[in-house]
Amino acid sequence: MVKKVHMISLGCPKNRVDSEVMVGMIQGDGAFEMVADVEDAEIVVVNTCGFIDAAKEESVDTIMEMVDLKKRGLLGKVVVTGCLSQRYSGELETEIPEVDAILGTQTFTSINEALHGRLSQKTYIQPGSFIMDHEVARTNTVRGGTAYLKIAEGCSRSCSFCIIPTIRGTQKSRSIDDVVAEARKLGRAGVNEVILVAQDMTSYGIDLDPKHNRDYLLRLLRRLDEEADEISWVRLLYMYPWNFTDDLVEFFQTSEKLVPYVDMPLQHINRRILKSMKRNIQRDAQARLIDKLRGIDDLVLRTSLIAGYPGETDAEFRELYDWVKEVEFDRVGVFVYSPEEGTAAGAMEDQVEEHVKVERRDALMELQQGISERKNAEWVGQTTEVIVDGVSEEHELVLEGRHYGQAPDIDGVVYLSFDYGGDVPVPGEFVEVEIQQAGAYDLTGVVIPKDPLGLGEGKLNLRS
Repeated sequence: MVKKVHMISLGCPKNRVDSEVMVGMIQGDGAFEMVADVEDAEIVVVNTCGFIDAAKEESVDTIMEMVDLKKRGLLGKVVVTGCLSQRYSGELETEIPEVDAILGTQTFTSINEALHGRLSQKTYIQPGSFIMDHEVARTNTVRGGTAYLKIAEGCSRSCSFCIIPTIRGTQKSRSIDDVVAEARKLGRAGVNEVILVAQDMTSYGIDLDPKHNRDYLLRLLRRLDEEADEISWVRLLYMYPWNFTDDLVEFFQTSEKLVPYVDMPLQHINRRILKSMKRNIQRDAQARLIDKLRGIDDLVLRTSLIAGYPGETDAEFRELYDWVKEVEFDRVGVFVYSPEEGTAAGAMEDQVEEHVKVERRDALMELQQGISERKNAEWVGQTTEVIVDGVSEEHELVLEGRHYGQAPDIDGVVYLSFDYGGDVPVPGEFVEVEIQQAGAYDLTGVVIPKDPLGLGEGKLNLRS
């Protein structure tokens, strides 16, 4: 009898791609069927995140919820995969013995063996991460016409606050040919927007040939422009501020597919803190790079910051606050510093008190909310292209989409109305939208009909 499996994917888009690979493998096994709701499942796979405390807590809470269902006879099996299991496999096996199998970032491709109960032991962990290619069975789980495409695994940086290199290993990039092949494959399956992801986007390919591959990302983007006719938008996430060359900046200006959206985590601006973080870039260099990026027409610039890094003084935080006020990023995400065991920063003695970290995070977010509101107001009256994602998760019976400056899940959306008539678009379709209202995060606009008079159907459709 076919058993029903439900996948819970936690954490970042890179982890989501791993979940999609597992879903593809499970669907390829005739013994299993994927279901959308846990209530319908006999087996649940929890693909966890282990990056910071909040993510670890969410992962553990989710595992415990699934274990509780198993204890009540509502589930037959619980399988745990991902970064949390890679990092804490021993603790999970000891403290949550009800979990049936534990796989890591390298071994999750053994998911079907785990579901069948064929693993030689409950916990199967190996160092590093699985490197996929375009021939791997994968089921896109992003709604609408969007998909993530992971072009590299791991990270070779040594940022003092980050545990990712320990969990995922050093950076290992896929070849340009392989990435282009997958992008075209996604396009043929109906994807219009491909979002490239990696832990360190601007270092893509350098691990393959440190001497000759400083421009490997640019070469990939040029190939996508030239060959990937099946897709319309290419978006980049996690553009770190090193190896951001003038040629790469120029390509944002000239490319037909690459949207002018830069997601560049900068973390801080204070000289001492950047040095302690081992970020290998200082304020002056960051300022010069931002100035260059601002030369890109219609640029939307997003960054991520850390509040309450060990030893951060009131004056150092004030420097960060004033800098955010001065630069006026289009989007800002702020994380409360999380001390991670095994990191240099986690072992520092001068940890900032939790309530201070939260207060600083909230102050930055309140500042950015006002900036975002002013910037969003500038969209009112403009007409822009929007990719339709589907029915709003916040407002029933309302369609929503995103313009080029909005990445899924982390940015706002455009709520769509049809006051001008016309056909209702399908998810994945591009429409022209006249923006009429703006809030701090979201926009509202009217879809401009492609054929308002119905002439394409050989009839005249006049409205009073």
